[in-house]
Formats: sequence, C-alpha cells, structure tokens
Amino acid sequence: MTRPAVVLLSGGLDSAVTMALAREEGRSVYALTILYGQRHAWEVEAARKLASRQGAALHRVLPLDISSIAVSALTGHSPVPREAASPVTERGQAIPSTYVPARNTILLALALAWTESLGGEEIFIGVNAVDYSGYPDCRPEFLAAFESLANMATKAGVEGKSIFSVRAPLIQLSKSQIIREGHRLGVDFSLTHSCYDPPAPAAACGSCDSCRIRREGFRQAGIPDPTRYANGS
Repeated sequence: MTRPAVVLLSGGLDSAVTMALAREEGRSVYALTILYGQRHAWEVEAARKLASRQGAALHRVLPLDISSIAVSALTGHSPVPREAASPVTERGQAIPSTYVPARNTILLALALAWTESLGGEEIFIGVNAVDYSGYPDCRPEFLAAFESLANMATKAGVEGKSIFSVRAPLIQLSKSQIIREGHRLGVDFSLTHSCYDPPAPAAACGSCDSCRIRREGFRQAGIPDPTRYANGS
C-alpha cells in the first residue's frame, strides 16, 4: 500500500523539488497550499499547476489569512527589501523584514492535522538552512522541536499508533544543488514562482532576496533559468 504523505507546497522552487522527492520515494502525495495573506499570492496558482503536473493524489488550497496578526513585509504594505538594502553578503546576519511570524509553525500544524486525519506519518517541507534568508523557522532545531511536539500533541502519537516525522530533504543543500536535484527529477521550473514582490502575475522582480538567491542558484548549477524577470536580466 502506498504511504500517504502531506507536502507543504508553496509553489516555489524548493517545495516543488521536495514534492518530486516524496514522489520518488513512492509516497502518495497530498499537497497542502496555504493562502495566508502573502503579497506574492501568485505562487498559489503555481502550486496548483505543480500539483497537477507532478501527480499529487490530492491538492488542498486553504485560505487562512494571518496578515492582520503576523506583521511582515510579505503580508503588509511595507516595502520588500531590494538589492541595495539587502546585499547577498549580509544574508543570514539578521532576520529580515520578510520573516512572517510563526509562519512555518502554523503551516506545519495544519499539515499535521491533515496527516493524522489521513492516517499518515510524514510531513514534507522544503525549508533550507544553507541558501536562505535567516528565518529561525527554517533551522533543523526548529523542525526537531516540532516533530517532538507532533508526537506529544496528537491522538495517534499518544496512543502509539503513529510516529510522526517532519521530512526536510533540502535542509542542507545549496540552491544550486536543489536545482540540480529538481532537474534530475524532471521538475518543470517554469511553473514555479519565487518572487516576494511580483510586479505582474507570473513575473519576478529580479531584485528581492528570493529572486537573487534563485537566479544565482541557476547560474551556479549551469542550468538555464526559465524565470521571466521584470528587469529583463
């Protein structure tokens, strides 16, 4: 019997590769996308396309707008940091304004609820601790703590029917390594969306932290970047 696994699918590059890896391991993928009030909500449409293309057994898009309580440049009206204000050399030295308070805690809690309801044990999440923006909820320590919580706070965990695990297969990979893995797995990167502040649907600004990490990753991987950047680069 194929084992069910819930994959948190944002529509970005990392979550797409994570879903492909779950499928490669033989999991029946239940993709979960949260519309949490992000200004880059175009990624939700990207998630729909990816779930269909990559053979998810089921894809749920859950509206849960946390923008009124989780203050961030990604959920509010403050400007998203651009290249001049956020040089790559400073990445990881401070938590940037694009950090959304408790986002991954909330997303994992929702994924846990669905996982327990499905009778599954695994949650896949595409967080990364190498080429990331300094978010505290992308660290291995956080994932280990949540995994412990999951097994203490659920009926299946307490009764010993399930041992929940949080799978983060990209946690120690660079962006270029992630892109090479996705290329090997046949991920259609043109369907993914990474920009924090898209100037138009399906476009990317090219200067936010996420765009620059993505663009540099493709360059280092030696794989053509299919992204449509607004600045034409």
